[in-house]
Amino acid sequence: MVAGSLMLGGCTVPAPKPVEPAFDAAALVKTIRSAGAATSNELDVQPLRDPEIEDLRQQAAQLEARHMYRGAADLLDRAMKLNAQDPALLQERAELALLLRDQEQAQQLAKQAIDLGSTTGPLCRRHWETLLQAALLRANDRVIRRSESEAQATARVAAAAAEVRAARTQRDACTVAALNRY
Repeated sequence: MVAGSLMLGGCTVPAPKPVEPAFDAAALVKTIRSAGAATSNELDVQPLRDPEIEDLRQQAAQLEARHMYRGAADLLDRAMKLNAQDPALLQERAELALLLRDQEQAQQLAKQAIDLGSTTGPLCRRHWETLLQAALLRANDRVIRRSESEAQATARVAAAAAEVRAARTQRDACTVAALNRY
């Protein structure tokens, strides 16, 4: 008994690793795409698509449906080399970045899409919903980093909460009623 106690006394339990904030990437992307669902009574302008880019987008969608996110992202990256100014393509790539758990890239791509895209319609809502979801993740990340004080962590969370409110306002402003036709 004493020998067993001595042996166990030498065992150490490793310190727990800091918990990364978990998120359900598929649920976030579903929320983003739902925000971009067009309604029959709103203005929704769709641009003409390049056939080569459209093929890559369709192939990427097929890979995404099979949860092959890296391959889908690579196809969209190829499409973006053909047209880096396409807001819809940037948005789709932002959503894949989330599925690949790269929140920073998703946010960067959504911001690029906002700068290049329309300020109205379903795609506009998807851009802003992406930023909103990224800000929500940061606002809910209440873990104090090694290099920050409690006051800095509180300020970081408060700034993210302000971003959530701003993104929500911008997302809601994207909905514009369609023109009446007589």
